[in-house]
Amino acid sequence: MLENQGGNGPLIVQSDLCALLDAAHELFEECRAKISVFAELVKSPEYMHTYRITPVSLWNAAALGTDADDITRTLKAYSRFSVPESVIHEINYYCSRYGILTLESGGADGLLNLNSKDRFIIMEICGNQAFADFIHSKKDDYNLLIKARARGEIKRALIKLNYPVRDIAGYVEGAPFDINLRSARASDGEPFELRGYQRDACEAFYRSGGAEGGSGVVVLACGAGKTCVGIGAMSKVGARTLVITTNTVAVRQWMSELRDKTGLREEDIGEYSGDKKQIRPVTVTTYQILMWHRGNDDHYPHFCLLTDGEWGLVIYDEVHLLPAPIFRVTAQIQAKRRLGLTATLVREDRLECDVFSLIGPKIYELPWKSLEKQGHIAKANCYEVRLKMPEAVKYDYAVAKKANKHRICAVNHDKIDVILKIIENHPGEPILIIGQYLDQLGAIAKTLGAPVINGSTPSQEREKLYAEFKSGSLAALVVSKVANFAIDLPDASCAIQVSGAYGSRQEEAQRLGRVLRPKRDGREAHFYTVVTADSVEADFSMHRQLYLTEQGYKYYILDAAEFMSRKRIGCDVKLIQ
Repeated sequence: MLENQGGNGPLIVQSDLCALLDAAHELFEECRAKISVFAELVKSPEYMHTYRITPVSLWNAAALGTDADDITRTLKAYSRFSVPESVIHEINYYCSRYGILTLESGGADGLLNLNSKDRFIIMEICGNQAFADFIHSKKDDYNLLIKARARGEIKRALIKLNYPVRDIAGYVEGAPFDINLRSARASDGEPFELRGYQRDACEAFYRSGGAEGGSGVVVLACGAGKTCVGIGAMSKVGARTLVITTNTVAVRQWMSELRDKTGLREEDIGEYSGDKKQIRPVTVTTYQILMWHRGNDDHYPHFCLLTDGEWGLVIYDEVHLLPAPIFRVTAQIQAKRRLGLTATLVREDRLECDVFSLIGPKIYELPWKSLEKQGHIAKANCYEVRLKMPEAVKYDYAVAKKANKHRICAVNHDKIDVILKIIENHPGEPILIIGQYLDQLGAIAKTLGAPVINGSTPSQEREKLYAEFKSGSLAALVVSKVANFAIDLPDASCAIQVSGAYGSRQEEAQRLGRVLRPKRDGREAHFYTVVTADSVEADFSMHRQLYLTEQGYKYYILDAAEFMSRKRIGCDVKLIQ
């Protein structure tokens, strides 16, 4: 660690807990690696990257063993100017909150022990009626006996008071079941082993099987092999495992990966979906089936699958999508090891704290651009094509209610001409057209003579179309939001987004992820968003792009009229930093 930068460091720490990192500085890479442990990347244009220090980012760091002194020393060592005292105070305050409360095993009759270093905090908890149902009894001034079933809910409630609980109460082992990784893939006989960062992520989760490990979230870009991290974690835990993912196609892709990269037999792997109800040593299901219930009643008949005592590990694929009902039932199964996998922890509902308290802290992350430089994901070029609103719909847009304006401009019929031009610019490349509105997608599919996949497309038909797209027999595929998540289309190199879910940063990141898997021929990926200029759609588009610009991606702005007149895309375009 550097002692002092003498006013020449790459970092500028501001009193609002933001830090600016000079990307041109010789110590940029070194500093970025240090501060990413305790600060969240907010924006990363070419010259100055912005990080924000938050309570959750500090608690994530504390959970991994980094304390306030370590953080302060890092900031002082790399800072160009003096670190504001208010920032040091906030770091000390939030870091000190982690570990004040520790949840341990050892209580009588299966009860858990909640220990505090401060007896006044125990008094505060006992005096708060919201905690009455969680507490069995007061052991002494520093310890409370907690009902085992309340392990999740009390952590969830305490974090809202800025008391993140250090949970070392341990885990039930579940029914043992050995899961061994292959040395060669079953599909093609090619050598297989986990990449270095995938092994590191598994180690960060497992922590040698101790109570400090066993729960947490791994954040890796789409295409970086999060499924392999899950498989690696399964092999370490060596127990019956439940995997929860986003849809039936994703279920079957998980099953295919398990057969390809582990020694599991066909009869060891079960599908629990709308089509099949197989419960086997490794079972893969969907969030939708777990949340299914009849009418307005609040009974979820398939929740029993999640609470089954046989599981030694539960894997939450695309954990950033975790629905509220699954949060509730996850609060009841805190004795099971839990691994969350995601490309982004961004939640538009701001429930990152619930992910922290119920799934676990962020235990491993590798920046998208680092993966790109290492060749583990494809290099991507992002474009926004802006076209004018047709005269025929200007009146309708002007008089429409706010709720209807977005749809009017999003389904702009002139977008079809732009799509055709983009396809012309990428001859021979597999192309995905992604959108929100089914009538719009149907019209595009008819124009292109391409099939369309939406929510009503049977799972068997979806798999058939995805397979044809992968094989190259389908040059273009039109998909609705059902293809946003957990779909493996390795050869897709061009995606055209024609409409989206308002300003969702999460969706933007996932859609780019459809084309990020490395291409066999090494070609780059292209991601286009077609928007109607001077409309609410353009405003939403700016917000959607935020997450990707935070990751270091650049958006090139193309005027539709100029774009249509070009033979090929040039470089004389406006760049969003």
